[in-house]
Amino acid sequence: MATMSVVLAAPRGFCAGVERAVFTVEKALEIYGAPVYVRRQIVHNRRVVADLEARGAVFVQELDEVPHGATVVFAAHGVSPQVYAEAAERGLKAIDATCPMVAKVHREVKCFATRDLQILLIGQAGHDEVVGTTGEAPERITLVQCPDDVDGLVVADPLKVAWLSQTTLSVDETNETVSRLRVRFPALIDPPSEDICYATQNRQSAAKLIAPHSDLVIVVGSKNSSNSARLAEVAIQAGAKAAHQVEDASEIDPSWFVGVDSVGIAAGASAPRVLIDGVLEYLAGIGASPATEERFTEEDVSFSLPAQLRKDLRGSS
Repeated sequence: MATMSVVLAAPRGFCAGVERAVFTVEKALEIYGAPVYVRRQIVHNRRVVADLEARGAVFVQELDEVPHGATVVFAAHGVSPQVYAEAAERGLKAIDATCPMVAKVHREVKCFATRDLQILLIGQAGHDEVVGTTGEAPERITLVQCPDDVDGLVVADPLKVAWLSQTTLSVDETNETVSRLRVRFPALIDPPSEDICYATQNRQSAAKLIAPHSDLVIVVGSKNSSNSARLAEVAIQAGAKAAHQVEDASEIDPSWFVGVDSVGIAAGASAPRVLIDGVLEYLAGIGASPATEERFTEEDVSFSLPAQLRKDLRGSS
């Protein structure tokens, strides 16, 4: 095992949208005091949720679990207009931590809907982001989950069709879906800019970079994290002999390393650094060489805090 090499894909771990969402809850707790309620997981990572719970955040599924007049944070995946309306009806102080990349897709839905277009939304049924996006114009949206769904689509007018996508999908599979959509609907209208977010694309490209010379790729990220799950798929497609997704080092199976000389480590956009470090410590403990890094690109994106929170921060200073 002393000769087993380890390479870290970069970028990895938290993206700007996740950092903003987590920091939003932290600052809300600081300004308003505990408890601060959070609708759904602020980001799809159990460790992040548990850490915030320990500091006084209370995670709920729906707003009827939040006391009248309390403070509630909407998760990074976005919510439908109906959720905003319910928060107002219940007198809640709502802090919107929706990732700006997701908010952009919501704006695109509203724009296409006003143009009387049928929107083909590429995404995963039931995912929080897809549910929130669909809520902007449910009568206008048809969900397309994979390329094979394209052949069975029925549209009212093939000359008035547009497509959008969830921000955390496989770039390659989404491109395949769009290609098939364009064959069926030559007048298909594109979104004004890329929907799959920069961080998802960068992490997939980084996984592709390390995969061809990795016998095994370990992806750090929660099972319900769409962008993390895509990394394991991308690694296999790019040439890794095996790929496994783990929540943390406790889920690593020693049998994975039989006959393995090289290990690649990738991490989803909602995976905190402490979990990546834990995997590296595990590998060091079984005699692997110190990790080296292979970087696809640098990231310098940052997002400001939600407007309501910025306002209250100024008022508390």
